[in-house]
Amino acid sequence: MSDLTVTVEPGRQDIVITRTFDAPRDVVFRAMTEPEHLARWWGLDETDTVVDRAEVRPGGTWRFVEKAADGEEYAFHGVFHDVVAPERIVQTFEFEGMPGHVAMDTHMLEEKDGRTLYRAISVFQTVEDRDGMVSSGMEEGLAQSLDALEGLARGLA
Repeated sequence: MSDLTVTVEPGRQDIVITRTFDAPRDVVFRAMTEPEHLARWWGLDETDTVVDRAEVRPGGTWRFVEKAADGEEYAFHGVFHDVVAPERIVQTFEFEGMPGHVAMDTHMLEEKDGRTLYRAISVFQTVEDRDGMVSSGMEEGLAQSLDALEGLARGLA
């Protein structure tokens, strides 16, 4: 059972996410950053994720496309601003279906007793952008992705 928490405080521009993974931090970091692993956990269970690019380094760019069974495609992209293995990734996040609404995501990993404490903060340009993301069903997709990440990391460990 996942201990995922998603904190959305009224009137704020951020979302705070925490979760514990039953795998060492370096393994979780590898699963989160190595292109061959990304498509195995990122995105919804009912879509296939194609990693168009994943240049995981400061200044590098990323672009992922989720392909649904009905042929619909949903693309996302951003830029990596800071990557400190295996503890932190700072990147932008933009859904190509709503260009111009960019979030800044900071992912932090801390190891404790062979497990990894994951904490992410997404900061949006406006409260309305943040609320729009929340109302899009992002929490369900996030839970699916992080559950898949846990399974992948445990397999790699």
